[in-house]
Amino acid sequence: MNLLLDPWIPIRRTDGSQSHISPWQITEVNNPIVEIDAPRADFQGALYQFLIGLLQTVIAPSEDEEWQEHWEVPPSPELLKEKFNQISEVFELENSNGPAFLQDLRLKEGERKPLAALLIESPGSNTLKENKDFFVKRGAIEHVCESCTISALFTLQTNAPSGGSGHRVGLRGGGPLTTLILPQTQHSTLWQKLWLNILPSDNETVPSTISGPDPQVLPWVEDTRLSDKTGHSTTPEDVNLLQAYWGMPRRIRLDQAEKTEKYCDICGQLALKVYRSFITKNYGINYEGPWQHPLTPYSYDLKNKKPPLSIKGQKGGLGYRHWLGLTLQNEDGSKQAAFNVRNFNDLINDYLDGDQQARLWCFGYDMDNMKARCWYEQTFPLFIIKSEKKRGFIQTAVEEILEIAIEAVSTLKSQVKAAWFRRPKDVKGELSAVDQSFWEQTENVFYDLLFQLNKYDDAVKKIPPEIAEIWWKTVTKSVFGLFDQWTLEANPEDLDLAAIMKSRKDLKNKINKTKIFKNFKSRFEKREAEA
Repeated sequence: MNLLLDPWIPIRRTDGSQSHISPWQITEVNNPIVEIDAPRADFQGALYQFLIGLLQTVIAPSEDEEWQEHWEVPPSPELLKEKFNQISEVFELENSNGPAFLQDLRLKEGERKPLAALLIESPGSNTLKENKDFFVKRGAIEHVCESCTISALFTLQTNAPSGGSGHRVGLRGGGPLTTLILPQTQHSTLWQKLWLNILPSDNETVPSTISGPDPQVLPWVEDTRLSDKTGHSTTPEDVNLLQAYWGMPRRIRLDQAEKTEKYCDICGQLALKVYRSFITKNYGINYEGPWQHPLTPYSYDLKNKKPPLSIKGQKGGLGYRHWLGLTLQNEDGSKQAAFNVRNFNDLINDYLDGDQQARLWCFGYDMDNMKARCWYEQTFPLFIIKSEKKRGFIQTAVEEILEIAIEAVSTLKSQVKAAWFRRPKDVKGELSAVDQSFWEQTENVFYDLLFQLNKYDDAVKKIPPEIAEIWWKTVTKSVFGLFDQWTLEANPEDLDLAAIMKSRKDLKNKINKTKIFKNFKSRFEKREAEA
């Protein structure tokens, strides 16, 4: 199986039909391809990243104008095939005599594991040894087709969590968050969805494309840069920055596929070839230093003493409280959107028509070291903001809006806890369900206000009174409604009405008298007093 020339990517076309294609077919005009159709959510995200990385590596535009040309008229399948063919020789899934995709070139022996171990949620060796695989059990996945094997291999290498002694994490750290720009229209093609995330190669974050199998970009082409006692770490200065798309922290070599008719245990398709196991060894590539993956947002040390830290999947999921750092940056610049999103904000949105709004697809694992706690994904609206002044105004306004929401939900939780327990400070645990309810209730209003803020004149520098008043009423209505819901909807025999009434009174006092709330209310109360 050659990943660039043979059909293996599951897709869906305009008429709803499903099939497998080769990467060079993504721009077919007849019955265009509109979506990847992977059997798992993490595979879906990985296949998008695989195709984006491939386009960025071999056919990225040299400048903005070329980006626009390919947006309006995609390159033909024939041209794509020609470009991909330049590096296809090192994209074999199996190759006993040479490079195989994302696999250690020289690895001949190591720990043998079932193919299912490539899946991030699979129980680890110690879990299996101690018979603790209660929820994700062993043996459920034994036969895996070529397509799902490729997806599993790439998913692990690009998201690799901690894997025990010497089993390295991914270039972005374990469980990174990925943010991809998608067109708003439901009828957009797969090409459009991919191309929105391609950076012009004159962008300082990515170098020019390659025209052959460059080991500085594709690390499996040469001997692995080992990170044992005799080896070394790999920094951005050591290799080509395009390797960010093709990180290979794990030393893996697939065992030869079995030629037999079996149904794949992941996608359910009948396969003529199935993979069952692989060998692995520790001390593969250890990515260190200021690596920045172009599709991932980062936190930055404002004193420049520490390297950027990739933003990870969030416990409790993603919501509008994360919107600012994922789509723009927070006010002090310590959290910034991914390079593909910044490029969209600065350049690409100028090429979109007024009805071609975009959205941001965010996804990733929430990891607890080696344990996958949950897969999260969320879609956020993207607003076309044409001026730097307007962008600065929106950043400042959203920071203040979120500050009020975060303080309000914190106050809500403390008072709910006080209503529930006589000694609330001694009670451990979290009230994530309470704040999740708050974020869900107030989300639509937040985005409505964001849309309104974008309509104000560039001269406006602070939250207008009418916007502040709408947000204040939304927040307080949600806070008191949720307090009543969480404290009064219990068995009447269990209710301590005296404690509930006291906590509600304290909640009202804090909402009305805490300095941060008083300052925010002053924005619209002064206007009401003058009127």
